Amino acid sequence: MQYEEFIDRVRQRAGLGSFAEAETVSRATLTVLGEYLSGREGLDLASQLPQGLAEVLRRQPPDRSMIFSLGDFVQLVCEEEAVEEFEDALAHARAVMTVLGEAVSGGEMEDVRRQFPGEFDPLFESGDGAS
Repeated sequence: MQYEEFIDRVRQRAGLGSFAEAETVSRATLTVLGEYLSGREGLDLASQLPQGLAEVLRRQPPDRSMIFSLGDFVQLVCEEEAVEEFEDALAHARAVMTVLGEAVSGGEMEDVRRQFPGEFDPLFESGDGAS
C-alpha cells in the first residue's frame, strides 16, 4: 500500500475532513504504537509500511514504561494528536489500526496484536462491527 492510499483510507475510516488531519492521526497512533511494541516488532512492522510512515516506527526506541492500559495508550494518542476528546482519539487510533491491518500481512498484524493484553481489543476493532 502506498503512503497516500494509507492516509486516505485513514481519512475515510475516521471521518476526517482533510488529508493533513489523517496524516496527523496516523503519525500519532504509529508513534504511540512504536513506543509500546517490544523487541524487533516495531522494525518488522515498519518494513511493511510505506516511506513516510515506516520512519515513525523506526525512530523511537520502545518504552513501554508509560503505557499500562488502553487508557494510557489512547491518552498518549490524544497528546500526540493534540485533541481533547478521549473517544475521538480512540476512534482515530482504531481507524489507523484497521488500515494498518489492511496494509501489512495478516501474520505481522497477529504478531502486533499478541503484544497487547485483551483490554486493548477495542483498539483492534474497526468500529463498524468487524475486527
